[in-house]
Amino acid sequence: MAPIFAAVFAIFLLKERVKKLQWIFFSMAFAGVIIIKGLDTQINSYGLLLAFISALFSGLVYVVISKIGKGDHPLVIVNYFMVIAALVGGSLSIADWTTPIGIEWLFLFSLGVFGFLGQIYMTKAFQIASNTQVAPLKYLEVIFTVLLGISLFGEIYTFWSLIGIGMIITGLILNVIYKAKQSN
Repeated sequence: MAPIFAAVFAIFLLKERVKKLQWIFFSMAFAGVIIIKGLDTQINSYGLLLAFISALFSGLVYVVISKIGKGDHPLVIVNYFMVIAALVGGSLSIADWTTPIGIEWLFLFSLGVFGFLGQIYMTKAFQIASNTQVAPLKYLEVIFTVLLGISLFGEIYTFWSLIGIGMIITGLILNVIYKAKQSN
């Protein structure tokens, strides 16, 4: 959902143009999310609401990074992002805090390192390319999440979840192909 919000914010804040066909691709991805939630009873509504709010703010962050452009070094932007995320996330998790034990510390450390590296490269991408080119690539997270969920956690996905995921990925691919043709 973040790329859809980013496209909407980019129209108003960056004066970017989003073509009608791109809206169809975004709608396909959104329909995939609706299918996942509407037809998969294993999805928690509260969790989906939190993910939706997260996507809203992520879309806004992408546009702000694009608006800043190359004016600030990516490390400065990532530093602000990480500090704000730690403050907000930390304060919201106080009531449910659980101290990591054993190997969980390694997982937590790895999450921080890989999150930092991912944030650096995402920030560089948003500084270099247009928002509507980079933001849809965030849908690739779906592929990695599914693969890691299956391989590491033994998750099983329903038929409708896979259809929804397929629609999200198809919308992404079509948007990227369309943007590439428009650039040429």
